[in-house]
Amino acid sequence: MSDLHLGLDLGTTSLAGCLWSAVGETVAAASCDNPQQVFGADVIQRMEVARKGKGKDLQRQLVAGINALVAQLLTEADCSLTQIRSASAAANPAISHLLADQPIDSILFPPHRPEFAAGDFLASAPLGLNLPVPLYLLPLISGYVGGDLLAVLLGSPPDERPTLYVDLGTNAELALWTGQDWLVTSVAAGPAFEAGSLACGMRYDHGAVTEVSLVKDRFALTVAGGGPPKGICGSGLFALLSTARQAGLLAADGRIRAADEIDSNLARFLVADREAWALQIYRDARTVLRVSQADVRAFQLAKGAVLAGVNCLLQRTGLQAEQLASVRIAGALGGALPVAALKGVAMLPEIVLEKCRFLPGAVLAGLLHLQQEKGLEQARKLASSLKAYPLSGTPVFEKAFLASLDFS
Repeated sequence: MSDLHLGLDLGTTSLAGCLWSAVGETVAAASCDNPQQVFGADVIQRMEVARKGKGKDLQRQLVAGINALVAQLLTEADCSLTQIRSASAAANPAISHLLADQPIDSILFPPHRPEFAAGDFLASAPLGLNLPVPLYLLPLISGYVGGDLLAVLLGSPPDERPTLYVDLGTNAELALWTGQDWLVTSVAAGPAFEAGSLACGMRYDHGAVTEVSLVKDRFALTVAGGGPPKGICGSGLFALLSTARQAGLLAADGRIRAADEIDSNLARFLVADREAWALQIYRDARTVLRVSQADVRAFQLAKGAVLAGVNCLLQRTGLQAEQLASVRIAGALGGALPVAALKGVAMLPEIVLEKCRFLPGAVLAGLLHLQQEKGLEQARKLASSLKAYPLSGTPVFEKAFLASLDFS
């Protein structure tokens, strides 16, 4: 094997990478936690830490994670570093700025217009990256929409019909193709969709609960790799909350019901948790899988923000939900989301649920697209066509958000 191409999806919660051969075959794939999490679970916390003089520390943490991930990929591929002939990465605006060691004030504060727009090759050595080539960082669309969403669109382009894209992460990014024009935005979700805020949350890996279903009076768990569960990943959390709604353990307003309100054996999955109740779906000598009322509220706020963002995009373009030909969902969830799970948490308009499809590895698929002839040119052209629609703090979003919180 000779030439290799490296792609890096630099997420807030996790980092993922691929090595591809010259003909686009996957040679190695791996992921790891983003070590910047020690400075905060979301990008706002990290940018505030950076403003207090810790920006270089954040940059070093991220670079250390990238270098470790690249080393893992090379080991898996049984290849050497010198075989990497090109490298590209996609990230949200905050992670992009922190990687490049750029000031973050322009994206942290209104009008959120980045002075550093990325979309160029970064010299690896000055950043501390152990790469034999420069790193191409996909361009930013605005202070709140980054190269990660651009990569999703590159990897799964729409046809002429209206298409909605939802990239679920700590900063959920949304794109709407009307059939003629693009409108993009983002909403704050926090780590809820990736189960990052759960005490029992984990990335998709061996032992992660990926699906939860109701079998008579018990919860049936699907565990990645089989065996006893170790934690819950993003898709498992969606499925759990949807199933809890189906079982009557979770009210439409997000309240976990008390055990004495349940007149079936399902009440045994409800446990007292301080002044509220929690859903406990598994316990053994070493592991307790428990979702608290606070966990449910965090997810509720995140899903409400996404639904509100979708409704605002539709309203702004004059489209009705039923006019969407396709809804494409990306994100580090650890698995596809069944229609039943999406319906149970009411994250999208119900009329579009049958049109949803999950895009596994969507960001990396877009980075692979860059290896095609004129791939970089196409990326820049697409980036220039995306019109940003700021929602944060606007009355239209606040109204839509309040109307989107219930699980119904």
